[in-house]
Amino acid sequence: MTVNSASQFFESLPAAAAGSITIGGDLVVHRMGFGTMQIPGAGSWGEPADPAHVRIVLRRAIDVGVNFIDTSDYYGPQVANRFIVEALYPYPKNLVLATKIGFRRGEDRSFQPDPHPERLRLACEENLRHLKLEQLDIVHFRYGGSTDVPFMESLGALQALQREGKIRHIGLSNVTLALLKEAHAVIPIASVENLYNLTDRSSEQIVDWCTQQQIAFLPFLPLGKGKLAQTDGSLASLARHYQATPAQLSLAWLLARSPVILPIPGTSSVTHLEENVAAARLHLTAEDLIAVTAELNVSGS
Repeated sequence: MTVNSASQFFESLPAAAAGSITIGGDLVVHRMGFGTMQIPGAGSWGEPADPAHVRIVLRRAIDVGVNFIDTSDYYGPQVANRFIVEALYPYPKNLVLATKIGFRRGEDRSFQPDPHPERLRLACEENLRHLKLEQLDIVHFRYGGSTDVPFMESLGALQALQREGKIRHIGLSNVTLALLKEAHAVIPIASVENLYNLTDRSSEQIVDWCTQQQIAFLPFLPLGKGKLAQTDGSLASLARHYQATPAQLSLAWLLARSPVILPIPGTSSVTHLEENVAAARLHLTAEDLIAVTAELNVSGS
């Protein structure tokens, strides 16, 4: 296979059907990614029930054209990253790995803010080691609303790591529009990862601002913890009209909402992975977006 035909083959894969987005000016990825939060056990804690199948899922994601994986060392903890390495290392040259720091897991399995600069440095170095990388493509600072560490002080720690070459691009997660603008005025922000889906559009203004600024927006929980994927839910009838599943319709809505949106649905099932990625082939018009939104409003979801 020649270089050109190999490239054409890769662009014909399902995850490429919604096109690509350039993150940080140099990372080109297909607009259907994969999130690893569901790789560990329930609550993103502990080992998966079927480790062998998890590895199959990760490899299958690459097979169908996914070249963006969102992860974190606090998934498990340290479980998701380990499975990424076991399944995919050495990595395909076009694969982009984005991780998150700024939180840790408590003894009660809760997610707890951990924004102190020295802890952020340690988390970055642990991600590098566990993922077997010399540089992290994208690191999202997940903000937890800390009152004892100023937001920009935490962000300064990431900037220092970027100057040292340990981080390629800096992103933010769980931030307000005001914090995003404050950060971007000082440090180029490559991407934002916030809660956003058909039933929770609290980040609507952030999506619009990222669209204007050409900053990638990664909606986490794109299927609303599975609610938007229910086959007997409020989207079931409309999904049949589009010859799609409710999950596919929900993901297609996100893709159509803005060209900077990069969904990162996660699953530990090959069947669900393939279903999710196939949503990239469902192209909704502006009228379709209105119809899908109206269906949810009528159903009361």
